[in-house]
Amino acid sequence: MRAWLSIGLLVLFTMGMAVQSRPSSKWAIVIHGGAGVIERASMTRESEAAYRGALSKVLEIGSAVLRQGGDALDAIESVIKVMEDDPLFNAGRGAVFSSAGKNELDASIMDGATLAAGAVAGVTRVRNPISLARAVMQKSPHVMLAGDGAETFARQQGLEIVDPSFFFTERRWQELERALQASGEPIPPRPAGAPKPQAVLSGAPDEHQYGTVGVVALDTKGNVAAGTSTGGMTAKRWGRVGDSPIIGAGTYASNQSCAVSGTGTGEFFIRLTIAREVCALVEYKKYKLQQAADEVIQKRLTALKGAGGVIVVSPRGEMAWSFNSPGMYRAKLSSDSSPRISIFKDEP
Repeated sequence: MRAWLSIGLLVLFTMGMAVQSRPSSKWAIVIHGGAGVIERASMTRESEAAYRGALSKVLEIGSAVLRQGGDALDAIESVIKVMEDDPLFNAGRGAVFSSAGKNELDASIMDGATLAAGAVAGVTRVRNPISLARAVMQKSPHVMLAGDGAETFARQQGLEIVDPSFFFTERRWQELERALQASGEPIPPRPAGAPKPQAVLSGAPDEHQYGTVGVVALDTKGNVAAGTSTGGMTAKRWGRVGDSPIIGAGTYASNQSCAVSGTGTGEFFIRLTIAREVCALVEYKKYKLQQAADEVIQKRLTALKGAGGVIVVSPRGEMAWSFNSPGMYRAKLSSDSSPRISIFKDEP
């Protein structure tokens, strides 16, 4: 009798463990399109509508992947590729120019389930740097590749290579001209292959200082991930690299805490290891997600006079964002919430 009782208890215990380990139907995604001097007074209705429309589009793309049971990494790559191809954002085709008149692109991605990560810096010919970062993570023994070596690896992996003129946008070129004129530096020749100068529609804020795109996601398997892509800072010099491709600074993800993507003045994000610090507060000090994000952005980053923000998601599906700049393009959606698209500081 005791033997049968023991077997029965073992079966019940095993069944209970199976139920506990079964993937949840819960999913969540949070997206940012950069933070900076983004104010109502600086935007026309048409410009605001364009940004809200772009955020709505990528929110649906990412949520569709998760809703169908796709991996968080797939959702992140799908969203960021679209944002890299959208001239509205400072990544890929909308990237800002360096002082030498080049678009130098950075990106990173991290898997919260395994802590695997990949990053690239200073690439100029890879159409979608986020896909190259994922290839570095999954198909190389390294975490970060830079410059020519990263592009050689991209070719070996069969990723799309484009002429540097592909990334040219008139809006970003004029931003470079204004920045160099203000600092008294020479303006480089217009890039080869660029179209003839043209007028730029007004109404889009000059938020280039902190422009980046990023996504954090939770999939139905219970895994979180994070990804970030950027063109960096307008008029950057000497091969400057910011926080976006640096794991722990601009991007971090762990199933033990949360996933984070940042946007802001990269030098401060690097010094404070902002993304990892948010996760550490959640994991070790048991901070709530919003509390951790606010502690790092509103207190620590602000104390150093840095600016920017973060988006965060937890393995439980909690979502948060925090920023100390006038605005941040942002959107979020989960399996048990309605879509939220916001731009300005006074929006929830």
